[in-house]
Amino acid sequence: MNILVTGAAGYVGSVCAAELVKQGHYIVAFDNLTAGHRQAVVEHVQFVRGDIADREKLKRVCKKHQVQAVMHFAASALVEESVRNPHLFYRNNVSGTLSLLEVLAELKIQKLIFSSSAAVYGEPKSVPIREGHPVCPVNPYGETKLVIERALAWYHAAYGINCAALRYFNAAGATQDLGEDHRPETHLLPRLLAAASEPNGSFEIYGDDYPTSDGTCIRDFVHVMDIAQAHILALHSLSKLSLRIYNVGHGKGYSIRAVVKAVEEIAGRKLDVRVGRRRPGDPAVLVASARKLARELKWKPRHSDLKNIIRSAWAWMQMYPKGYRK
Repeated sequence: MNILVTGAAGYVGSVCAAELVKQGHYIVAFDNLTAGHRQAVVEHVQFVRGDIADREKLKRVCKKHQVQAVMHFAASALVEESVRNPHLFYRNNVSGTLSLLEVLAELKIQKLIFSSSAAVYGEPKSVPIREGHPVCPVNPYGETKLVIERALAWYHAAYGINCAALRYFNAAGATQDLGEDHRPETHLLPRLLAAASEPNGSFEIYGDDYPTSDGTCIRDFVHVMDIAQAHILALHSLSKLSLRIYNVGHGKGYSIRAVVKAVEEIAGRKLDVRVGRRRPGDPAVLVASARKLARELKWKPRHSDLKNIIRSAWAWMQMYPKGYRK
């Protein structure tokens, strides 16, 4: 297939684009490089610099490359920033995605995989979280993802666009050549590994007064390769799926302190760990049930053992100590 991947210079998008190329698909990467990295777009991927809000450019690109399907990763994604600047997230994640959907409807492109988030659930009422769990986001980032999920149902009914929304939990890990490089970096694992790379590295935990076993947040970490495979499996099954929502997670939660300990073990050094205040919008526990994805698409998290995730991310950081910067 000819596939447009929006946000393909970002973390998950770049890995997914690379895997699609390996399977013989023709990939067009569409990214404005606000948060992505041109160096993360692998060879044999056609790169176009552009913003999803630019409807006319999107349309020209889709026509030129005869796009048959879209994987949509482009979004503002920092939870803390979404609390401070919700307008940015509504403009990029909602308005921008609606521009993309308008193009799909006009050109009759009827296959879409949407990168959603576990942030749509908010504070869970039961764990592990199933797809039927009530949705009640506690931050604007999660709210914008939910707005689009709801829109997809209407676009499917009106325009015949077959959609799968993948709510993934904490994406982590790296491939040999592609890893996590955000500016600023707010995600747990790269922050921990950056601290472990310093001679006297220190690390701040955001709150230790949550209602969990050790007071720190509990998260479900899933390897970026497993997330990419979930997207690809969903794409290949879209014709029969029509409209689906799937969780993508390992199904096992680890506290922040447990992750710190695992990083110390793999990096071979002790960190100076301090406790700060909670971050706005952080739920106490987020752990997935991915049974639906496993049952319907035969997906298995083959790379998502916590230590394997940490080792892969640590190896990538050793090779690229400054990230994608030369």
